[in-house]
Amino acid sequence: MEKKKLLEVINLETHFTTEEGTVKAVDNVSFTLYRGETVGIVGESGSGKSVTSLSAMRLIPDPPGKIVGGQILYYPKDGEPIDIVKLSEAEMQGLRGNEISMIFQEPMTSLNPVFKCGNQVTEAIRLHQNVSKDEAMRQTLDLFAKVELPNPERIFNAYPHQLSGGQKQRVMIAMAMSCNPNILIADEPTTALDVTVQKTILELMNDLKDEIDASIIFITHDLGVIAEIADRVIVMYKGKIVEQGDSLAIFKNPKHPYTKGLLACRPPLDFRMSRLPVVSDFMDVEMDDEGNRIITEKEASMEKVIESVKVKPEETVARMEALRAKEPILRVENLQTWFPTTRNFFGKPTSYVKAVNNVSFDVYPGETLGLVGESGCGKTTLGRSLLRLAPVRGGKIYFEGKDVLDLSDADMKELRKDMQIIFQDPYSSLNPRMTIGDAIMEPMRVHGILADDKARKEKVIDLLETVSLEARHFSRYPHEFSGGQRQRICVARALAMNPKFIICDESVSALDVSVQAQVLNLLMELRAKFDFTYIFISHDLSVVKFMSDRMIVMNKGEIEEAGIADEIYSNPQKPYTQKLISAIPKGRMEDIEARVAGKGKIIE
Repeated sequence: MEKKKLLEVINLETHFTTEEGTVKAVDNVSFTLYRGETVGIVGESGSGKSVTSLSAMRLIPDPPGKIVGGQILYYPKDGEPIDIVKLSEAEMQGLRGNEISMIFQEPMTSLNPVFKCGNQVTEAIRLHQNVSKDEAMRQTLDLFAKVELPNPERIFNAYPHQLSGGQKQRVMIAMAMSCNPNILIADEPTTALDVTVQKTILELMNDLKDEIDASIIFITHDLGVIAEIADRVIVMYKGKIVEQGDSLAIFKNPKHPYTKGLLACRPPLDFRMSRLPVVSDFMDVEMDDEGNRIITEKEASMEKVIESVKVKPEETVARMEALRAKEPILRVENLQTWFPTTRNFFGKPTSYVKAVNNVSFDVYPGETLGLVGESGCGKTTLGRSLLRLAPVRGGKIYFEGKDVLDLSDADMKELRKDMQIIFQDPYSSLNPRMTIGDAIMEPMRVHGILADDKARKEKVIDLLETVSLEARHFSRYPHEFSGGQRQRICVARALAMNPKFIICDESVSALDVSVQAQVLNLLMELRAKFDFTYIFISHDLSVVKFMSDRMIVMNKGEIEEAGIADEIYSNPQKPYTQKLISAIPKGRMEDIEARVAGKGKIIE
């Protein structure tokens, strides 16, 4: 059966004008979307995948951006194809949201914070459909039920800040689906979500696509997610398509070295690695005299690269025995951190959220202990409680034999040199008005580390080079760096104190898988070089498994399961842990083959 075209992108060129010159964000891109299929567009930040989707929606800000060439042909069910590039803004408004809808990456910035969620969806319905306010409300409540929002009436009257990340994303999906569009563009819709919520969102999008016979363009940096949902895959690099084909072929036999790098750098689940492969293991990139990129493929195959970094099981056992032979550097006993939710007339708390409730564990010198669980399980609060950055209600925290909770503020200030934290969002934890050199030097000044600023600057430059940045970056500001570079800056700032113990709080959750692999490798190298002890917090169990010697699974403020990381993954004891592991996108050949076989092969 011949498949019908729905969207055809032909030689698309979208450029941005900057102070440094013209950036070809989308450079001669061509692909076709057929009715009823899901196409995944994958690539790192800056690859052009989001700009491609924004071009299709005609949402490129002009200036500085502009579609300078090519065609975007939309094929309606009746009539001739429409070139979106040539439509007026009024004509585009009739198409946008009605025929083509988009789910953006960050629902908090996409939803208006001053309007109730239900009103925002009814507004979208009434804009494109000639229905009454009551009918629009009824349709909205039906949509909220379809996207499995709990208590649709409550969500209808709630503001965005009153919902969780997963709930906000479901509201965005309901809004995108409200007019039964033919094309749904999903731009990184699950990047910051827990694996369990992510799995539910992916299943939901697939079900709704089948129900309204829509097509999906799904944009992500994670090929594991693509394996779960896409029929065909488009791989983009620096504005160009470097490879495309059906998902089974791409995963089974990737042709381009960049695709091989993206596939290889995801943390494996069935064996342990000493370091993660990165894109540079598979290709070199040079610029010629005219500014064109020359990509040279390295000879090493994916199998050889992965085999070279595999860790033997007996090495893992020997490492665990060596760690256990030492006295714990950190001992936590019955820790409680509660937050009041209601108070009486006199201001006395009458009920609490038990964010951390009777938690006990030890951490050994040189060990990485992973904390994993869904949002709201208490893992971040636990990490902050260890540094007295959250109000501890009860229990004991001993660091090198000292009772952290009994220390004076002056003693705690001294202890914080040894106990550092790397926060989830590097941009919000760096002062935008300070150069990164000053940001790293500031805590050194506060704690009187080294004699003067000249010595401190030399130390900072050495730290920048340690985290694979350069001395010339010293005088630059945070906004001049990518997300991965900013996270490296935060790592350098933590290292400036010469700590013994570092808490990494979701420190790679918002990064591309390729950049994530680089930062994780850096953390592993630093642990080996300086004998650091880590607590590594994440909702991504595959990342925690790669980093950790032992793992603690948290649920509703309590420890659900704890033990050696490999054993928990291979043989989880608790249903909650089993649910977390089953939700991880695995990208296995047998899963893709089963999905393709169950659905019928895409006909080109």
